[in-house]
Amino acid sequence: MATSPRLMLLSFILIIYMVVAPPQVKAVITCDTVYDGVKPCLNYVLFGGSVPIDCCNGLESVIASATTTADRQSACSCVKSLASHATDEELSRAASIPGQCGASVPFEISPNVDCSKVK
Repeated sequence: MATSPRLMLLSFILIIYMVVAPPQVKAVITCDTVYDGVKPCLNYVLFGGSVPIDCCNGLESVIASATTTADRQSACSCVKSLASHATDEELSRAASIPGQCGASVPFEISPNVDCSKVK
């Protein structure tokens, strides 16, 4: 099954939730890693409704995997790229997920975010 730009957008938008961890060296997180973690959030981002618990669990997993500044910047770049393909409504829903899951994000979910400033 091919991955649609919107599906990728959701995945990478949720990458933003990789906030917790001290900076170090090289990024280990890939866009595929992020996508796998946040895949359960896709229906919510595209269609609304309620955020499934699997979405929050996947988000927590992605956050736990982002252990360096490079990881968080990489995740940010993936999200930024996908955000350029999302509607305002989809971006709004994606941005609401961290709050609904009790997570925090180190950057704005936006096609204009400066990922080099993510720590």
